[in-house]
Parts: sequence; structure tokens; C-alpha cells
Amino acid sequence: MSRRSLINILKYVLGVGLLAWVVWVNWEPQDGSPGLASALSKDVNVLPLLLAGSICLASILLTFVRWYVLVRAQDLPFTLSGAVRLGFIGYYMNTFLPFSGGDVIKAACLARQQSRRTVAVATVLLDRAIGLCGLVWLVATLGGVFWASGLLEQLVVAPTAVIALQTVTLGALALAGASLVFWVLLGVLSISAAGRFAARLERFPKVGPAFAELWRAVWMYRCRGRSIALALSMAVMGHVGFVLTFYLASLTLTAPDRIPPLGTHFLLVPVGMVIQSGFPTPGGVGGGEWGFGKLYVIAGCAAAGGVLASLVQRAITWILGLAGYLVYLRMRPRLRPATVELASPVEVATPECAMQPLRSGVAD
Repeated sequence: MSRRSLINILKYVLGVGLLAWVVWVNWEPQDGSPGLASALSKDVNVLPLLLAGSICLASILLTFVRWYVLVRAQDLPFTLSGAVRLGFIGYYMNTFLPFSGGDVIKAACLARQQSRRTVAVATVLLDRAIGLCGLVWLVATLGGVFWASGLLEQLVVAPTAVIALQTVTLGALALAGASLVFWVLLGVLSISAAGRFAARLERFPKVGPAFAELWRAVWMYRCRGRSIALALSMAVMGHVGFVLTFYLASLTLTAPDRIPPLGTHFLLVPVGMVIQSGFPTPGGVGGGEWGFGKLYVIAGCAAAGGVLASLVQRAITWILGLAGYLVYLRMRPRLRPATVELASPVEVATPECAMQPLRSGVAD
């Protein structure tokens, strides 16, 4: 058995073991708070469950369209059906495999069909970055509005919870401000300066040309402001959907008076999503349940409510992941290679800075 296979097996063991421990601790909590046992003995609220599944599916599809917009902004030949197909297999792999194989397979499949392979890979990386920026901007915007209007104190009971939400909001505001400063500074950079920087990158042995091409892709995105704005808007909308999915999942087996308000979820769920995505197990299993349980405690509710909501949401993602894999197999023989188009469907007019190459000759 190879070392990598052993590590992957250990990740599954860690995830299942941690999940079992979290369920055991919250089955009948010793502090007397409602546990998983009492919640699971109640009838399932079907309507919130169906709404959660529908909203989650719509949000997932929106991420596929977002990636398509970013690919076409680079004038790469690509189809929306291709984005959906590769998006589904990527979502399946990210849900069930113990590594970020979804992004790898998307980048590899897209690059295989393109002459500008480094740019194709860059679209996947930027899509991930924009998704993170969308999450940050969502928390920064809503947290700032709640804080300024005085609603933040009404979303939770304990004073310590207010401090925690304020800390989350401040962190999001700082990250949002940093991303805005970076974008503005990138726009101030002249075309000639960007070209010189690309030329310097090309001088590095082996990795230089790849990094130079990656820089050109980032520069072209800076010149395609409308495409980036559209992608960022889609990211924010998608994360709104994921927060609503979690909130509706929490209503499936728990009474509304035993969970945090919807506004609190918009500040806590993004933190839980970061914890889950960063946990080194398949789909963040175990780590996500533990994190959401702790976040519910911060909001003044029982940890079992957060654990149960995470379990319901995970069941939804598992079902959609398996269904997505079947869709991927079904779409595979029907897809045809994309034809080369001269202009992006998002921006018909190519900006002047994007038309000028950053090196001698036309790039790619």
C-alpha cells in the first residue's frame, strides 16, 4: 500500500471517528439540553427539507454558471453544458473523496481541451478565490448592516455571543477591504508595467512561463471588470442559498424557538463552511458537525441543534453529489467540443487593455 493511499484511508477513519464521537456526545447531553435522541424521535418537517434540497441544488448550479462566465471571460472555447458536466463531477469528488479532487479534475479536463492550458487552470483557481470573496463580502455587508442598525444585539442572547459576532464581522470587513485595495492597485498598474512583470516571470527556469501565463490571465480578468462583478454577484447569491439551505435543514427536525434566528445564521454559517472546507476529511465530515455545534453554543443554543442541522445538510449534499455523478455520466456522450468564439458572451466588447498583449506577439 502506498503512503498516499494510507493517508487517504486515515482521513476516512478520522472523519468517521470524529463524526461518531460528536453524535455520541450530543445524543443525550449531560447538561440537560435537548439532544439528538429527542430530536430524532419527532416527525420530519417535509416542507423545509424539500426547500433546502431545492435551494441547495440551485446554488450548486449557480456555481457552475459562475465558472462558465470566468472561462468565457478569457475567450476560451467552452459550453455551458460542459461547465455543468464538469461541475457535477467536481462536486461529487469534493463531497466524497478525501482531497480537493474536484478542482483538479475540472482544471485537468478543461486544460485538455485548450491550447492555453495555464489560463484554463487559472479559471478554476480564480473561481475558488471569487467564491471565497463572495463569502467574505456577504458576511461583511450583512454584519456591518446588523451592527450599524443595532440588530446585532437582538440576534443573540449572551453578551459573549455579541462579541463573537462582532469579531466575525470585523474580520470579514478587514478581508473585504483588503480585496478591494488589491483590485484597485491592480487597476492602477499600467499595461507596460504588467508586460515587464510578465517578462521577468518568464526568465525563471521551468516554472517561469507558467507563472507568466497565470499573471496574464489575472491581468485580463482585471480588464474584464463586468465579468468579475457578475461572477462575484453570483458567488454572493450562491452563498445566500447555502445559508438558507442550512437554516431550512435546521428546521427539519428542530423547533424554530430552539435554533438561532435567520440573521444569526448569515454570520455563523459562513464560519462553519470555512471550518468544514478546511478540515482534512472527505467533505469535512466530522469537522463540520463539530464546528456547527460549537457555533450554535456561541449563539446561545444547544450544540445538538447545530450538529443535527449539519447532518441533514450533509445528507442533502450526499444525495445531490450522487445524483450529480449520474448526470455527469448521462451527459458525457451527448457533449460536443466547443467552437472557438471571438468574444465572450458576457462582454461583447473586449477592453483595450485585454487586447494588447503583455509580450511581443499575440499571447497564445
